[in-house]
Amino acid sequence: MIFSTKELYLKFKDYKTPHIKIQTEVKNKKLFPITRGLYEDNENTSGYLLTSYIKQDSYLSFEYVLSLEGLIPEKVFTYTAATTLKEHTSLIKTTFGNYYYQDIPVDVYMYGVKAINEFGYTYLIATKEKALCDFLYKITPCKSYKEFKEMLFEDLRIDWDEFHNLDMSDLIFLCPLYKRKNLNFLKKYAEEILNEHNFESNVK
Repeated sequence: MIFSTKELYLKFKDYKTPHIKIQTEVKNKKLFPITRGLYEDNENTSGYLLTSYIKQDSYLSFEYVLSLEGLIPEKVFTYTAATTLKEHTSLIKTTFGNYYYQDIPVDVYMYGVKAINEFGYTYLIATKEKALCDFLYKITPCKSYKEFKEMLFEDLRIDWDEFHNLDMSDLIFLCPLYKRKNLNFLKKYAEEILNEHNFESNVK
């Protein structure tokens, strides 16, 4: 279970010096510091569960979700998360793992994010469509549509089948919100795929 310093002071309010009690709990490995003012009482808690507590205006996204959903082949051991806190990038190292937070536009924050309740924790995580959009937002823009498609499948090694299983309608909705060249290319690609699917359905 996760605790703030304020919650621990209330929990230990009957002690003469609650802050000393907290230090003792840490020393005895009954509490584990996460970041300043935040503690966990179970050292085996999975790191992803803590992402939205470390920075409340955040959700798991980028490479972590792309790997989780099988869109990229690499295993990702850092909990990459999106935030609107205007800190650009922020790396936080904890005993539960490393967390990398990066800004995304405020206008896109509310879309394509799920709240998951698990083991008594609540964390936010992007859909795979949203995670791809967030990821393409943060990297260097491609110069052409051809270069963009090559980048997707050759440089980033996005899985072809998993990509074509994405919800193209969601991508078409999300992409314009970012106002970035890469996302304009992604929207164009999604429209082409959706039109092909519609054409095939009509033929059948």
